[in-house]
Amino acid sequence: MDWKDKLSELLPADYVSETEPESDFKKQSFEIKLDKKGRCGKQATIIYGFEGSDEELKQLAADLKKACGAGGSARGGEILVQGDFRKKCADYLEAMGHKVKCFM
Repeated sequence: MDWKDKLSELLPADYVSETEPESDFKKQSFEIKLDKKGRCGKQATIIYGFEGSDEELKQLAADLKKACGAGGSARGGEILVQGDFRKKCADYLEAMGHKVKCFM
């Protein structure tokens, strides 16, 4: 009797391993716009339409900022990423399964 047989005895025969879901976020619809107003001409990508808790918003914002390699903030259901990253943010959100409307 080897270690694999001993291990299989510990688990019930009808055991199904639990897999975690792809994402904690429900599939949502986002709008992405470029904004320059009130920023001394600097560009900012703004993502509207998030519905969820503040923790989920901050987590999604952190993931987007990391994917873009830029700074930003998240508050009031909006995510701001410093710079023009409309295409990169849209691709990232679509890869997560969300619907995206990007204004170019």
